[in-house]
Amino acid sequence: MPQNHRPQPSRRTVLGGAAVAALAVTAGAGTANAAGAGTANAAGAGTANAAAQKAAWPTEFPLPDGFLPEGITIGRRPYAYMGSRANGAILRTDLRTGEGEVLFAGGTGLVSVGLKLDDDGLLYVAGSTGVARIHDSRTGELVATHQLTEATGHFINDVVLLGDRAWFTDSRDAVLHGVPRGCRGTVRALPLTGDWVQTPNVNNANGIVGTPDGRGLIVVKSTPGELYNVSLRTGYASRITLVGAENVVNGDGLVRIGRTLYVVQNRLNIVTVFELDAKATTANLRRTITDPRFDVPTTAARYGDRLYLVNARFTSPQLPDTAFNGVAVPL
Repeated sequence: MPQNHRPQPSRRTVLGGAAVAALAVTAGAGTANAAGAGTANAAGAGTANAAAQKAAWPTEFPLPDGFLPEGITIGRRPYAYMGSRANGAILRTDLRTGEGEVLFAGGTGLVSVGLKLDDDGLLYVAGSTGVARIHDSRTGELVATHQLTEATGHFINDVVLLGDRAWFTDSRDAVLHGVPRGCRGTVRALPLTGDWVQTPNVNNANGIVGTPDGRGLIVVKSTPGELYNVSLRTGYASRITLVGAENVVNGDGLVRIGRTLYVVQNRLNIVTVFELDAKATTANLRRTITDPRFDVPTTAARYGDRLYLVNARFTSPQLPDTAFNGVAVPL
């Protein structure tokens, strides 16, 4: 049951001081250009300047040493939110500068993996040990906690916002959990049936997105590497036919843009890009994205024409002084 309910916060309207200063400089440059040229030329120059400034945004940014990142989400504004497996902390990074600040310090026994930011400013966080949390993305304040399952034997891993709920995967159980958006209402458990066969002692359901028609959910099964289309009404999971790829083993975070589906295959250091048919029953492999900076990327989020990913570095020592980062690649 949810705890610590608070009124739903309004959308974030105030940027950080450094960001405001940067915008003021940009606005001043735009005014000067407008004064010295015709309206059409000023508009064209402003567009070109904006594009150039965006292209100059960093494509790599540091995270705190020992942060143990896994999840990332980005909303309408250029801020990435990332969670820590070490203590549940939440970090917000300005994509324009690469500078980050800790919004939520975390605590003993807390975990933050998958995250999704809602338009109203609420941040939904998969908490691994049977827990889903909701935070205010402006302040980091904990708004509500939902104990979805027992603490042991479960792994609440990733989350997507669809309709009136935030849907969470449990990598160790064939159940999706629907948490009401806005903190009010009853949590819904949706058992996976149909083609779904739960494999014991490994991670199964992982990344999750909505289908293109908004009527269902697409879930990646990390082991053995399969995609499923899940009915929101019944929980029936239909395996999606892959064309051009044998599997999506180590499939982790998912990003969908229209009918294009991006699958992060973490330990393979690749993102496979598929084109879905209208009913999301078939996925055709179109291309593969890789980058020498990939170091076991886990999840991804889109902003503009870039895909931002966090490197979990699972094959490196997970120590307090281990360095971590986020990277961006073209879509």
